[in-house]
Amino acid sequence: MAIVKTLSKGQIVIPAEIRKRYNIEPGTDIQLMEYGGIIYLIPPVEDPVKAACGLLPPKPSLSEKLLKERRREFR
Repeated sequence: MAIVKTLSKGQIVIPAEIRKRYNIEPGTDIQLMEYGGIIYLIPPVEDPVKAACGLLPPKPSLSEKLLKERRREFR
């Protein structure tokens, strides 16, 4: 984990090691997201769909759970 300080205009410096790892160069757009009191910096990816594949666990399947609940409701 890297700790950075904010500059007078609210800017931060991303450490060189992290910039190199994620190919962040001057002018690179980075997504900023806030959720649950945490700020996320999301580097760009060439293929967002491919990058997202495998992020969600295969089990438990939410669709299977919903189908089971619906079947119980209609009995």
